[in-house]
Amino acid sequence: MTVDLALVVAIGVLVACGVTLILERSLTRILLGFVILSNGINLLFLLASGAPGRAPIIGSSDERMSDPLPQAMALTAIVITLGVTAFGLALAYRAWQLEGHDDVQDDVEDALVMRRAHDDQTSTSFDDVNAGMPDEEGVDPVDTTGGDQASTEPVTDEVKDS
Repeated sequence: MTVDLALVVAIGVLVACGVTLILERSLTRILLGFVILSNGINLLFLLASGAPGRAPIIGSSDERMSDPLPQAMALTAIVITLGVTAFGLALAYRAWQLEGHDDVQDDVEDALVMRRAHDDQTSTSFDDVNAGMPDEEGVDPVDTTGGDQASTEPVTDEVKDS
């Protein structure tokens, strides 16, 4: 079996361009990158299937048959790509309507985590978890009242009418 070098180069270029576009901030470029990447992967499926042969029909053993699995995988990948592209187009259109651009914004929590990691701080959730743990003597460090913190208001079963 000989592999066509031009097809291998085309697969490499498509995958490289697709990954580069997926790493951009614009939803339109991300969608184009996803489509280009999926086309490269589909070509890879068909290249990996080997040399073409006869149709896989039961009962004919006189010639080499082609493997139907890579063709089925490529067809499935095409359908999945179409669905994800339609969803991404809807997201990009909605972002364009609401904000006037389709750039992906930084997540506020992600920026906070990056800042804390840069400053080498512990998160407040880590402090909250450790605050509820009793120390070695069995005393809860949060409980500074020294007694029961139950509410002193009476509990009633009455329903207020509006």
